[in-house]
Amino acid sequence: MYLFDTDALSQIVKSNPSLSFIRRLALIPPERQFTSAITVGEMVYGAYKSNRPDYFIKKLDRLVWPNIQILPFCESSAKVYGLLRAEMGKKGISLSEPDMRIASITVYNDLTVVTGNIKHFSKVPGLKVENWIVS
Repeated sequence: MYLFDTDALSQIVKSNPSLSFIRRLALIPPERQFTSAITVGEMVYGAYKSNRPDYFIKKLDRLVWPNIQILPFCESSAKVYGLLRAEMGKKGISLSEPDMRIASITVYNDLTVVTGNIKHFSKVPGLKVENWIVS
């Protein structure tokens, strides 16, 4: 089962999406597709920052949110976050706050994060990471 981060999920609304991503996504049953509430916030933020916010919000509401399960940053994933952040901090490894939360949700739910940000997410111990964007 897979959790799609922001750069992966945004492929769906791009005018020229990664064909390797779209092809691979089409092979995954909907019940195995997840994203995080963090990614929802990042994508809505991106839509409102764009030159065409109404267009992108409608596209997200029509094409993305109805077709994916959205996982919250709940108490259990917050506990994973605290542990991971402490472990990584002791080793001098940092990750952006949103990516750290996405990673925590992914680890807690025993999913694989799909991202083009392999460099960032590969720092997280125990996190399974795949890049479907680059063929």
